[in-house]
Amino acid sequence: MELLLALAVITAVIIFGALISIGNERQRQAIEELREHVILWAIQDLRIKREHLAQEVRVDDPLGWLNRIAAKARGYDLKLQVIEAFDEPRALVCSTGEANGRAVFTPFSPDELHRFKQEKRGRLSQLVAQNPLILLPQNAIRYDISTLNGGMTFDLELPLVWNSLTGQNVFPMERIWMYICP
Repeated sequence: MELLLALAVITAVIIFGALISIGNERQRQAIEELREHVILWAIQDLRIKREHLAQEVRVDDPLGWLNRIAAKARGYDLKLQVIEAFDEPRALVCSTGEANGRAVFTPFSPDELHRFKQEKRGRLSQLVAQNPLILLPQNAIRYDISTLNGGMTFDLELPLVWNSLTGQNVFPMERIWMYICP
């Protein structure tokens, strides 16, 4: 009798455990579906807001904008001053408020720069004197600046700023890399 009662209790616990697991799985799926709907709503809401902002995007002080973006990435104001702009590969060289400090802005990631250096090895002697991307030291501090850390309209403002500071017309740019040379 005690054995039957023990088996009944064990069976009941297993059945209740299975029912609880099934209920938890249904709740997890419902929460996951709700999360996906919230994400889609947020994306659509951002698209609508960006569409309104895109019509009004303008940058009155390009160097001030670049300083603000660099300060967000670096954590303090670099007091940038434009030194020179390069076409091939695209680069904007600025001096910083630090002694002999330089900041180089480019749309090229470190991997792209490495590939570029490998491909251009034959012409390297011509480019060394011309482009600072070739001479970037290994210990240069790198910052990837995009809409995530540069602001909601970063990708809309960046081409305007780049054109204003360098005189180069560019295709839409979604990110820029900042290399700080010690």
